[in-house]
Amino acid sequence: MLLALISFVIVIFICVLVHEFGHYITAKLLGVQVHEFALGMGPVIKQVRRNNMLWSLRAIPIGGFCRLAGMDEEEDDEEVIPGMGFDEQPAWKRFLILFDGAFFNIILAVILAALFLYGHGVIDTERSVIGEIIPDLPAARAGIQAGDEILSVNNIKVSKWREMSDAIKDESLKNNNVTLEISRAGKIFTLELNIPMNQEYGRPMLGVSPSYKRYGFIQACKSSAGYIYKITLLTLRGIYDLVMQKQEVDVTGPVGIASMSGQAMKSGFFGFIMFIAMISLNLGIFNLFPIPALDGGRILFVVLEMIFRRRLPQKIEGWIHMAGFIFLISLIILITCKDIYNIFMTH
Repeated sequence: MLLALISFVIVIFICVLVHEFGHYITAKLLGVQVHEFALGMGPVIKQVRRNNMLWSLRAIPIGGFCRLAGMDEEEDDEEVIPGMGFDEQPAWKRFLILFDGAFFNIILAVILAALFLYGHGVIDTERSVIGEIIPDLPAARAGIQAGDEILSVNNIKVSKWREMSDAIKDESLKNNNVTLEISRAGKIFTLELNIPMNQEYGRPMLGVSPSYKRYGFIQACKSSAGYIYKITLLTLRGIYDLVMQKQEVDVTGPVGIASMSGQAMKSGFFGFIMFIAMISLNLGIFNLFPIPALDGGRILFVVLEMIFRRRLPQKIEGWIHMAGFIFLISLIILITCKDIYNIFMTH
């Protein structure tokens, strides 16, 4: 429980802080006044004022926040420098400031994915190369080794892991005896072995798993964006299926994320790094949804302003964002209750 809490705090602190830094650095570059940038939430531990801005360290180590001038968050002794308030900026500047919080989350995901690809690697399903041998199954008994590449199954040429796996299953169901053509250290040989039905898995099992593909530094940097892009598409597809009720999609809240954080930390450094990347990516994607109170909701109003050349009165926009905030809090409470229920039911 303690590990889950510590890992959850680390994940949220990093992801939220990067998000807020995206807002901060864009605002500063575009000449918008920033009242405060805080590390953590809650009561102030220490504050330092530099260049007419507060840098704060706060007691609760969950993320942080960036408080911009001109967003109705001024404290009693704070003034907005004329022309530097957020609400005084042209629409394109407000768009970039709002967008870059999510954008920095996505950039963090790409950087961490590059680190993962370089230091750990991913399962290589593009080749039929053996990674690990499962004990007491046909592959181990026949002397198949890690690094062996299966070229054909009963004279059926295979090059990818899925092709090899399907061919072994199909041919084994016809006849338990299967002939494999194998490449090992530049030498090619054939191996005939018996692959009976495995009752535990309900299918014939050779007893091997794919190898891992590790990337060089340059290749990892080049491939990480594509890797994150594919995961983004899968995430959006899952959200679409959830909304359209095409299939059941598991949704989790803070309690569920805390539990998964603990499991990710147990899996090791690279597993935890990739988990942070996935949470950062999901935070970035979710924040761009056109839901009031989220950055995406605010961006929607800015885009409509750019299209129609008219700005919605701030009071009305504020009411809409408040309604969105209440909706989101209610949703989080509902999902959290479901997570707590699931934890108690599984224990």
